[in-house]
Amino acid sequence: MSDPAPKILVVEDETQMRKFLRVALASQGYLVVEAATAGEGLTAAAMHNPDVVLLDLGLPDRDGLEVVARLREWSAVPILVVSARGQESDKIAALDNGADDYLTKPFGAGELLARIRVALRRSAGRAGEPATVFSAGFLQVDLTKRQVLVHGREVHLTPIEYKLLSILIRNEGKVITHRQLLKDAWGPNSVEHTQYLRVYMAQLRRKIEPDPARPELILTEPGVGYRLRAE
Repeated sequence: MSDPAPKILVVEDETQMRKFLRVALASQGYLVVEAATAGEGLTAAAMHNPDVVLLDLGLPDRDGLEVVARLREWSAVPILVVSARGQESDKIAALDNGADDYLTKPFGAGELLARIRVALRRSAGRAGEPATVFSAGFLQVDLTKRQVLVHGREVHLTPIEYKLLSILIRNEGKVITHRQLLKDAWGPNSVEHTQYLRVYMAQLRRKIEPDPARPELILTEPGVGYRLRAE
């Protein structure tokens, strides 16, 4: 028997946006569960055990950030925020509260579906054995040997550069905020040293990217953080 289709929970109060998401997701064979309020969304998450949650922040009964926090109390389901709020502070708040990704409305169906595929792959990776070799285009990293290859040639990274790269790899496709990267790489007392992080990320790009000024893998989410391109 074939595996069941992934189930996507859409928590969105706008009727036309729900219709757009329903059509886009169904066209790819996903099962869609819909909720128009935060309360309905939390109930549906508990009842249907979705594979991905698409969550609007501007819900009529409570803020979507509270939904993220409530879900994270008991579930590791990938949460992709889809919101008209495009301010950096909104994105950072959603990601710091536990969301995995953030798309600002309006967005195209192609980008949405790509982000969902990334979320599903990451979720599957967490459920199975952790991968020991990461490959993406010209980059290959053996996480067991701590070996980094670019176009088949070994590249030497400093311990901090390698730590930053490994954090991005283990969160492939997910936006990691500046604060989270600083905390994971240097510890909780370094979360305000954003300029320090930029220096090291620039060094890392110079060693890995063919054109550091136009990075293909290590992408900047302006004012928010960084993301390792997954496809």
